[in-house]
Amino acid sequence: MDTTTTSAPDTTHATRTESDLLGPVEIPTDLYYGAHTARALANFPLTDTTVGSVPALVKALAVLKEAAAVVNARHALIDATAQTSIIAACRRIRSGRLDDRMSTLFPLSMIQGGAGTSTNMNANEVIANLALEHLGMDKGRYDVVDPHNDVNCSQSTNDVYPSALKIALLEHTSHTVTALRALARSWRARAVEVHDVLKLGRTQLQDAVPMTLGREFAAFAAMAEEDARALDHAADGLRELNIGGTAIGTGLNAPAGYTAEMIAELNDLTGLDLRRAPDLVAATADVGAFVDLSAALKRAALHTSKVCHDLRLLSSGPRSGIGDIVLPAVQAGSSIMPGKVNPVIPETVNQVAFEIVGFDMTVSMAADNGQLQLNAFEPVIAHVLFQGLDHFTRVLDTLRLRCVDGITCDATRVAKLREDVWSSASLATALSPWIGYQQATTVAWESQRSGRTVVDIVRTAGTMTGAELDTALSTTRLTTGT
Repeated sequence: MDTTTTSAPDTTHATRTESDLLGPVEIPTDLYYGAHTARALANFPLTDTTVGSVPALVKALAVLKEAAAVVNARHALIDATAQTSIIAACRRIRSGRLDDRMSTLFPLSMIQGGAGTSTNMNANEVIANLALEHLGMDKGRYDVVDPHNDVNCSQSTNDVYPSALKIALLEHTSHTVTALRALARSWRARAVEVHDVLKLGRTQLQDAVPMTLGREFAAFAAMAEEDARALDHAADGLRELNIGGTAIGTGLNAPAGYTAEMIAELNDLTGLDLRRAPDLVAATADVGAFVDLSAALKRAALHTSKVCHDLRLLSSGPRSGIGDIVLPAVQAGSSIMPGKVNPVIPETVNQVAFEIVGFDMTVSMAADNGQLQLNAFEPVIAHVLFQGLDHFTRVLDTLRLRCVDGITCDATRVAKLREDVWSSASLATALSPWIGYQQATTVAWESQRSGRTVVDIVRTAGTMTGAELDTALSTTRLTTGT
């Protein structure tokens, strides 16, 4: 993790004075955030992984504030000037026109105390000052548009922050699901190309029974497809929002009908099919949706890592290893051994999986330690989930483009794989329905002891006819069971 610190705002240039309960704060006039964000910058100089480095989160906060401006104006809780200027500010953020300024607009560390209050206030302050700019007024004119009374009207960090996280995580998760499905399609395509390459399957690193390389690759595809479905299913839980619950889920300071109106506005703005959580108090205290998402992400990472361990084994060698397949050479592998090429792409996937397992433990610990009506540790949950999804999505694309799409199996090795099958003692397994398990065991041991093939031993003993052997050892039966 990058632990480079983020400094407090530079006040050597022209400043404006803002105040909070702790007193006055000098804010450089060119900055859009206010007193709360300035104090948080000094309090949480933890990491360069800032709120601004997660644009989806910033835009989710903006869409919530835009929807709230519409609903609050409808209830006459903010005036028309505040409504129109807040909406203009939010749309400016959501449009992407400010993407190149995210790091200065939203400079706070993702990891912070306060259950996300600083992130929410950062959004309130920036949106208020963008709204003032839209009106042609100076920053800090909070008598016209106020971060608390207008931008945060009818809201609490405790319903805004988790709702924003969920909306943003839906976007990030969709990218990961897309990457998993693309990987599955690549495996399916490779499976077709090698559908008739006969080889031995292996269990516990020992020879097992025959299969095709195509079936092996198809199994890799099936795992990715199932992981995509599981991750997509887990993401559905993110659609349940506690917006309108305000501080602890009771809805204090929100007008009647606020939650339903907010959900309707949000769905109009996002098209995400969001819905009200059944119990807002429970939803404010609970982070179960994040736990489910993290678990599904871990499952997908572990499956993909398992496949990459298999790729490393199957490509090991090239002289003294298994060597069933050849991975594409993407870089020189050693600073001392000329010509060595390592499976660096699968190794990278393994390491991202290790990281995600650690992230899942972080989510678990944070979920376990959320006391009473609020979980104060959602910032670290957000930090690891966004990083985990982002890293995994990137490494999935790398695996597909830099490894899977270039896997080969040369003709010489194909012939050797077929020879290994027909000389393997494991063929005796296929004869059990005809000669019984005990006699098949005797045949297998004799094959291993003498080096003779299973077919030769059975033919010599006369325990099966030629027709029976042909049926029992047909390639179709060996590789499909039929």
